[in-house]
Amino acid sequence: MDELQFVPIKIFLAEMCVVTLGTLRIIFVSRGQKYLAPCLGFFEVTIWLFAITQVMQHLDNVWCFLAFASGFTTGNFLGIIIEKSLAMGLVTVRIIAPCGAPELARALRQKRFGVTCVEGEGAHGPVQVILSVAPRRKLKELLAVIEDVDPGAFYSVDELQSASAGIFPTTTSRGMLPTMFEAFKRLGHSTSRQMRRP
Repeated sequence: MDELQFVPIKIFLAEMCVVTLGTLRIIFVSRGQKYLAPCLGFFEVTIWLFAITQVMQHLDNVWCFLAFASGFTTGNFLGIIIEKSLAMGLVTVRIIAPCGAPELARALRQKRFGVTCVEGEGAHGPVQVILSVAPRRKLKELLAVIEDVDPGAFYSVDELQSASAGIFPTTTSRGMLPTMFEAFKRLGHSTSRQMRRP
């Protein structure tokens, strides 16, 4: 086959990698990852130079333009999927529960989630505001406790830039790279299970 026929494929793969890395880089910047974000930026720009060079050298080939646009779209999607799988950072969960119902706070503490309770006033009377800061990868476990103990409770989840101290359901912090490798491993396992389903 003619080598020119592979150019759109190269452009698609390159632009997909560029936008995937760019999406992750922006997310890491917002998370305060001052070392990892610049490293991703280096590879992002290097691959982008290759992709845009190929496009400029084949301006008469419409498939190169379509490949570039398709790679951009796919890269955005992959970047978001990978970031969700990494589940980096911390979240703040605010729960509004009826006052005098300590079961929810007790259940969260049993799961080793840090809990702070504050008395408040709701639309229909006194309420208890339960605040908890947890690693994002533990969010599903925390929400499962809420749904199990008090399905009617109102809660909101917010991203947290940093926290100085607290009680978390993990005992050690192993750093960013081990967390990333474990997330990619989980993503690979879930993908392989889906492919094996009839």
